[in-house]
Amino acid sequence: MFDGYDSCSEDTSSSSSSEESEEEVAPLPSNLPIIKNNGQVYTYPDGKSGMATCEMCGMVGVRDAFYSKTKRFCSVSCSRSYSSNSKKASILARLQGKPPTKKAKVLQKQPLVAKLAAYAQYQATLQNQAKTKAAVSMEGFSWGNYINSNSFIAAPVTCFKHAPMGICWGDISENVRVEVPNTDCSLPTKVFWIAGIIKLAGYNALLRYEGFENDSGLDFWCNICGSDIHPVGWCAASGKPLVPPRTIQHKYTNWKAFLVKRLTGAKTLPPDFSQKVSESMQYPFKPCMRVEVVDKRHLCRTRVAVVESVIGGRLRLVYEDSEDRTDDFWCHMHSPLIHHIGWSRSIGHRFKRSDITKKQDGHFDTPPHLFAKVKEVDQSGEWFKEGMKLEAIDPLNLSTICVATIRKVLADGFLMIGIDGSEAADGSDWFCYHATSPSIFPVGFCEINMIELTPPRGYTKLPFKWFDYLRETGSIAAPVKLFNKDVPNHGFRVGMKLEAVDLMEPRLICVATVTRIIHRLLRIHFDGWEEEYDQWVDCESPDLYPVGWCQLTGYQLQPPASQSSRESQSGSSKQKKKAKSQQYKGHKKMTTLQLKEELIDGEDYNFLQGASDQESNGSANFYIKQEP
Repeated sequence: MFDGYDSCSEDTSSSSSSEESEEEVAPLPSNLPIIKNNGQVYTYPDGKSGMATCEMCGMVGVRDAFYSKTKRFCSVSCSRSYSSNSKKASILARLQGKPPTKKAKVLQKQPLVAKLAAYAQYQATLQNQAKTKAAVSMEGFSWGNYINSNSFIAAPVTCFKHAPMGICWGDISENVRVEVPNTDCSLPTKVFWIAGIIKLAGYNALLRYEGFENDSGLDFWCNICGSDIHPVGWCAASGKPLVPPRTIQHKYTNWKAFLVKRLTGAKTLPPDFSQKVSESMQYPFKPCMRVEVVDKRHLCRTRVAVVESVIGGRLRLVYEDSEDRTDDFWCHMHSPLIHHIGWSRSIGHRFKRSDITKKQDGHFDTPPHLFAKVKEVDQSGEWFKEGMKLEAIDPLNLSTICVATIRKVLADGFLMIGIDGSEAADGSDWFCYHATSPSIFPVGFCEINMIELTPPRGYTKLPFKWFDYLRETGSIAAPVKLFNKDVPNHGFRVGMKLEAVDLMEPRLICVATVTRIIHRLLRIHFDGWEEEYDQWVDCESPDLYPVGWCQLTGYQLQPPASQSSRESQSGSSKQKKKAKSQQYKGHKKMTTLQLKEELIDGEDYNFLQGASDQESNGSANFYIKQEP
């Protein structure tokens, strides 16, 4: 599915119909009193019809183009900056450390917003804002404390097949014994002791030293894949001393007999566990490899980019024609947004040619076999056709599923899709999904599963009814049998914690929660933020990671927003939410729609209805041998 799109600079221009070039659009004159957009007239400045002012940066723009339901901010960055700044924090603090290194922005859906951004007042406000923002340390967040204090449950590592150890985690569970450094010791050298897993949270485990029984006084959290965690027997094989913690040294006189009794028949890590961890963290993508990746400024096309760095399988891609190498895009190596060189031409996808006529020294094309494979489809029989209607996750607002139309059928099962009511005349905001993508759904999917469907912008016949809309537009629904019906045994449960990419700011990985499961579709909530920032994500998305992934790979984790920041933002939002317009929003349905026979047949009904709560299980047990 689409991962969402990274930021773009304020001088983003409107895409032309040409696939090879881009025309710059001059900023609007400052004395222009009337703005016309798609046949609608808006009066400038704000306070009149159709206009709004960003409460963070002061930017003036068309209200419909502003971010979020409340239309208070011009972008997700400004919305989050507003929340942070209310308590002397800022979005710059969220971008501390590596890999995030620069101020986050967000792609604007309406070209008019980019034009208005040229106003000098906006530029001056941005400069003042950058000077006054203060960085706040994020080192205080601890997954262990967060989980313990709230009795949270984390998604198991086996839910994330793309993550290190995701397919070879085995039967690591509570009561597994390991050898770890003994921190309750006054000896000058590093010594070890045996501990048991009390609780698992992703890669992280709550450990208790053997001999403490029910005393949790020295319990501690650590990453099971860390270099200091070993299977029982490692110390003996490595010549390392096992020394009991000082607090309990007096409890037993014969510690060897105690350990033999406690460990006989107990489980431990596989002997080659550390080797498997190391192997699972080897990535085939290397710096200087060239790929085709979605153009974050114009979703309808791809551009050539070069791998700048690889962290935990995540790629920082720099567009090849970026002169200062700051025009970048983050995604996972298994993302459906990246492809081998020549992919666009092979399927008929739009492509922006680079001004660079030859490869730079050291750059080379990525071998095609390294990219994620898509399922082969048969387009010779009944297949998707241009103009067919469906429901799709909006890649520019991943919290919504919208009424959409197939605009172009490409080769190899790929489709160009547009969101009804908000498409650019030249198709520059169309986006590409594969026919098997879990981000597209048949007509009626949202209604039956009680998900709020976003109707076309400007559609006033509410509540929205698919049957009426198809009749009014003279359209037909895409056949249900053409959609992906596979639901893997994913193992996620509502309430599970994880680390998730903020797909509207794909540099950032945040503390998150699964709040809803519909078949293979997960609703991801970013802890501390309002629900309008939630995102619909596939259960097999490479942008979801187990708790502890950032620590394991050295990536910067963004902690939850503080309670005080939440209250500040929530309090100022509620008043406007009460009076918000319903012009572009459907009503949430609490009953199952009895769909017309013309739309869905009984054979496919089970595919649409109900949620999946299947669970995945690991395999392979490792036991400590019993002594004869």
